[in-house]
Amino acid sequence: MSGAIGVLYVVATPIGNLEDLSARAVRILSEVDLIAAEDTRHSAKLLHHYGIRTAVVSVHEHNEREQAPRLIERLCAGKSIALISDAGTPLLSDPGFNLVRAARAADVPVVPVPGPCAAIAALSVSGLPPDRFVFEGFPPPRSAARCAAFEAVREEERTIIYYESSHRIVDSLADMAKVFGPERPAVLARELTKKFETIVSGRLVELRARVLSEASEQQGEFVVLIHGAAKTTDHENLKTDHVLRVLLDAVPLKEAVTLAARLTGAQRNRLYDRALALKAEGR
Repeated sequence: MSGAIGVLYVVATPIGNLEDLSARAVRILSEVDLIAAEDTRHSAKLLHHYGIRTAVVSVHEHNEREQAPRLIERLCAGKSIALISDAGTPLLSDPGFNLVRAARAADVPVVPVPGPCAAIAALSVSGLPPDRFVFEGFPPPRSAARCAAFEAVREEERTIIYYESSHRIVDSLADMAKVFGPERPAVLARELTKKFETIVSGRLVELRARVLSEASEQQGEFVVLIHGAAKTTDHENLKTDHVLRVLLDAVPLKEAVTLAARLTGAQRNRLYDRALALKAEGR
């Protein structure tokens, strides 16, 4: 693979089952001049399984900005590089964005070699609406920031998809139930394509209880899919306005918004904006 300028291939790799690597991906990984891998030791198992002996360099979140210019230099010299992550499609909650952006800025062809993606795999079997969804990646590690992130999409009507790690899944599910509501329908997909794959539907409070009940249910890699919020009707908007008007006549604005959120379940930010509008209208 040579020429005036090289090609950067973005190659999806298995999320668990090694048989999910496509024939095209095997060929590309075998033919390129270099493989840029998130973790060279982790990827060695996959490459060895398919007899791929291409040279490998490490490109991860801590060195990507430093490595990108060097790799772009090699691409511009006619070398071809395949970018892979530890599992799934690169850039989706994985390194690679800076390298891809730099390659496109340098007019280096960037070619996708599609394949596994945990978020899409989970969505396809979730039974939740798949036509419109939003991928939020990993929630913040600390509870306060996590709840704020959940609050920002609480009234999102599309299916919401998160990744979560084994050591935070219990706390994350607790915060989800707190913000989205314990009755919100959701799906928990664990260890997709692996031996102990588990896909469970239920209310958020039920999913957390299940994970808490068995230590084995807390192991592995998780995808959490949350049903989008029900569309607000005109009747519900009128009811919310009525609640806000009554409260604004009795208590300060911030307290009125807090109480209205408890009474209606609506998002505080939306209630605050609506309360300001009602005050401006003279209620």
